[in-house]
Amino acid sequence: MKISLFVTCLGELFYQEAAKDMVEVLERLGCEIDFPRGQICCGQPAYNSGYRKDAQKAAKQMISAFESSDYIVTPSGSCAGMFKEYPGLFREDAVWQERAQKVADNTYEFTQFIVNVLGIEDLGAVYHAKATYHTSCHMMRLLKETESPFKLLHNVEGLELLPLENNYDCCGFGGTFAVKMVPISEQMVDEKVRHVEETGADVLITADGGCLMNIKGRIDREGKPITVKHIAQILNSR
Repeated sequence: MKISLFVTCLGELFYQEAAKDMVEVLERLGCEIDFPRGQICCGQPAYNSGYRKDAQKAAKQMISAFESSDYIVTPSGSCAGMFKEYPGLFREDAVWQERAQKVADNTYEFTQFIVNVLGIEDLGAVYHAKATYHTSCHMMRLLKETESPFKLLHNVEGLELLPLENNYDCCGFGGTFAVKMVPISEQMVDEKVRHVEETGADVLITADGGCLMNIKGRIDREGKPITVKHIAQILNSR
């Protein structure tokens, strides 16, 4: 099966190892992976800030880069969710809307692709730790995906997955929200970290680079003894 990797801005700049883990998992499952060179930012920062024309410009570049791909897989539910918004960006342009719809229909978040397309729930991963999982807002609310990460994590040998109170609450990142609404964002991430501590987990797992960066940043600044991992890093462990 041929798939195209959309690595995302955060994946390229900060979480290259998680992206590599994702590729290794997919290759082990028999996928042939390419990396379209024309990919850029998905346009979500501009879109969420109300800059529709700028978002359209980014979307056109991404559509052009990925429209020939059979499947597009990304380690971010948030960025995958943005691809699903592309058709709505071109409501007044039938040609681009059709092209956008094709890309949107072929786009999947990493765990979503493994479970729902490949039909696999056990990757043979081994990771001995007490862990808890943070469900990202965009993955849950835009992609409507809540089960795939848990199906895979429950089959990781040695992993004790502990329930996280209010796990569906936002961590306070929200892209530009964390910049424009700093005091509120800070309180939200502090609450998230407190709930993580209450689980007694040694590891926090998430499937979105934005959440990972925000929560890990707060944990590190506070000196908490909690490791934060992208789910691809767990699923590629042996």
